[in-house]
Amino acid sequence: MKELFSLKNKVIFISGGSGYLGSYMVRFLAEQGAKVYVNGRSNKTVYLLVNKLLEDGLDASAAVFDITSEKETQHFFSGFDSETIDVLINNAHSGGGSGGVSGGTISTVMSEDYIHSYDVSVVSSHRLVKNALPFLLKASRKNGGSSVINIASMYGIISPDLSIYSSADNSNPPYYGAAKAALIQWTRYAACEFANKGIRFNSISPGAFPGVEAQKNHVLMNNIRSKIPLNRIGDPKDLLGVIILLSSHLSSYITGSNIVIDGGWTAL
Repeated sequence: MKELFSLKNKVIFISGGSGYLGSYMVRFLAEQGAKVYVNGRSNKTVYLLVNKLLEDGLDASAAVFDITSEKETQHFFSGFDSETIDVLINNAHSGGGSGGVSGGTISTVMSEDYIHSYDVSVVSSHRLVKNALPFLLKASRKNGGSSVINIASMYGIISPDLSIYSSADNSNPPYYGAAKAALIQWTRYAACEFANKGIRFNSISPGAFPGVEAQKNHVLMNNIRSKIPLNRIGDPKDLLGVIILLSSHLSSYITGSNIVIDGGWTAL
């Protein structure tokens, strides 16, 4: 049973790997014995994390490029220094709209915000998978399967409760959930297309995992907790059990699924 959970010597690529949730995933996966490629656009942020992992005796490499750029993505994978990718995690997301605004409602956001959010969540996931496909296929043939994990959101399933926010500008915007819903559907499509190739596609929908800055808003945090049966916000560590499950051979019969991690919010 222990071997079924093992990630030793697996090659894992994670987009948005230096962000709030991504950095926890990267360290955890590396601690389980995986070789982790950390993707992000910032040389400084990515190398700061990678160098720290290397100092701790873990196996990590920087993958600095913009996943929204076809040219940069192709360039990276044309010189990729591994024969295989066992697991690809699409974790990158847009924290705001096209103008960098992080909140809003249908009445306030711009049409361009939907395009920007969809590009980061769905189009870039497609772009990464397409360019990584030869490496995922080789891992499948060599190691008996490979896995793509798409980080979606509970807001791809339900609508935010706008009453918990102090204003429209601070609310979770409609384009975010719309893009995540599209990602969940894209995951199902990909699972069916690549099932006969041994590549599994699944999504994870976290709920109420606010970033560090959002957690400073105590009124909002109390409002959020009131919606959660477990009465607490999510901690990045709460994702790790499902991440290791979907990365390992123990999930060899799981594909096309969307696993919700939300403390019970969507059960209400």
